[in-house]
Amino acid sequence: MPIDTATPMDAGTPIPPAKQNWLHRLGAGLIAGAADDDPSGIATYSQAGAQFGYATLWTAWLTLPLMIGIQTVSAHVGRVTGHGLAANMRRHFPRPALVALVALLLAANIINLAADIGAMGAALRLLIGGPQVLYALAFAMLSLLLEVVIPFPRYAPLLKFMTLSLFAYVATACVIEVPWGEVRRNFVPRGLPWHDYLVTVVAVFGTTISPYLFFWQASEEAEEEETDTAQSPLTAAPEQAREAFARIRFDTDVGMIYSNVVAFFIMLTAGAVLHAHGVTQISTAADAASALQPLAGPFAASLFAIGIVGTGLLAVPVLAGSAAYAVAEAFDVKAGLGNKPGDARVFYLIIAGSTVLGAVLSVSRFDPIRMLFWAAVINGVIAVPLMVGIMLIATREAAMGAFRITGSLRWLGWLATLAMAAVVAAMLL
Repeated sequence: MPIDTATPMDAGTPIPPAKQNWLHRLGAGLIAGAADDDPSGIATYSQAGAQFGYATLWTAWLTLPLMIGIQTVSAHVGRVTGHGLAANMRRHFPRPALVALVALLLAANIINLAADIGAMGAALRLLIGGPQVLYALAFAMLSLLLEVVIPFPRYAPLLKFMTLSLFAYVATACVIEVPWGEVRRNFVPRGLPWHDYLVTVVAVFGTTISPYLFFWQASEEAEEEETDTAQSPLTAAPEQAREAFARIRFDTDVGMIYSNVVAFFIMLTAGAVLHAHGVTQISTAADAASALQPLAGPFAASLFAIGIVGTGLLAVPVLAGSAAYAVAEAFDVKAGLGNKPGDARVFYLIIAGSTVLGAVLSVSRFDPIRMLFWAAVINGVIAVPLMVGIMLIATREAAMGAFRITGSLRWLGWLATLAMAAVVAAMLL
């Protein structure tokens, strides 16, 4: 009989005391949520606020439950089966379809890496002056070095710490004057150029519900079982289900709420400062910080730029890591940040190769706006079939056993999939 994993199964075992510490219970979900607000996302949110003021703020409220649904389902798949999404899809779906989706994911991640690395270089130049290209390359190499050299049990707390950089965007909103009455009056869109507005809404959805986050959270849940001898896949250790599902729910809820609150404040800041002063076009996250300086003062601009650097340092390893997990699992080679580079050569080569390619693209003559556009298009193209695949696995007894999802979580996952399909259809039309 299936178990309604919308609420944790009561296996009759108490939650271990070490697990009750709320900070210890935050992990892959928090990091995924924070990494979602990468410099590419910041650019999209800034453009939405600059172009349409407060009329896109509602998207942060709508995407929140959808993100919680699909990320929780992805985490359940990893924790229950002990394998990441690509490994599960390899077992249950046609290989050509899997290879095509993973190839598109890899391409989108590399383009996102390029945009993020370039934005970090531009943000540091805004803060201290100097050569943007060298800063971008230095950030890429620093991220790669940290991800490859530092053992992941010691690196994971660093990623958690870097999520604090997102508070820079909340702080930016606190140092500017926000006309809350006007925010309430303009929260519902009206009298707008609907074609341009719809394109912007599609971009916001595309940058918020991102395929690389599905792979990251599922693989991290699976890897935790390998590095923690006290944990096993739930199909083999059902007595661990109650604590595991409670932790996943708490971790994912906190991470996605954090992500959407920050997105809300970025759009709010851009609307209150840029749109209000007639600045309606933003090309990159660094452009948004530059535009803030003469309008809101150097302190607000510096806070915004610091946030770009901090979230970039968080997002780059997640983008490279999720690509490596997907490719390695698709071809059934050893994967995992808990392994030493010598023990998982292909996995770490993919991390290094995608980071280096992203760094090269970031300092090339390619238009960063066009790169962001194509990354959004590719993410949109692959998000829907990936979400369908995730839901089919999560509801399949052959993959999940008694822990296949049912009830409200199942409906929320399918609702997120249908919403993303509608967004992609709107984008294509």
